[in-house]
Amino acid sequence: MSLPYRKIQWTEHAKLKMKQYGLSKSKIINLMHRPERREAGIAPGTIAAMQTNKLYSNAKAKRTPGEIWLMYKDVKEFRKIISAWRYPGISKPGEDIPIPEAIRAELLDALNNGDI
Repeated sequence: MSLPYRKIQWTEHAKLKMKQYGLSKSKIINLMHRPERREAGIAPGTIAAMQTNKLYSNAKAKRTPGEIWLMYKDVKEFRKIISAWRYPGISKPGEDIPIPEAIRAELLDALNNGDI
């Protein structure tokens, strides 16, 4: 079941974190459309999506464990990308979303100020 197309809005916070963690817009859009897992986000009404790290080489190198997370919110005809980050470990389904404390504090401050 596919959702109707929604125009994407990028928050400044999301743009900053994408640059910090080396994530491209195409990677984030791919993650949004084909996540391995979806859960409720930390802010009310948000959705968190996750994909594990992929290794795209023929070498027999050991794959680094880790996940890429995305938090977004559907607002009318827009889909607002709130934040994106890399988590170095492997999280278990149903547990709290593994978000770095600095990002959690920034998001909660922005939520309290009405920026999100």
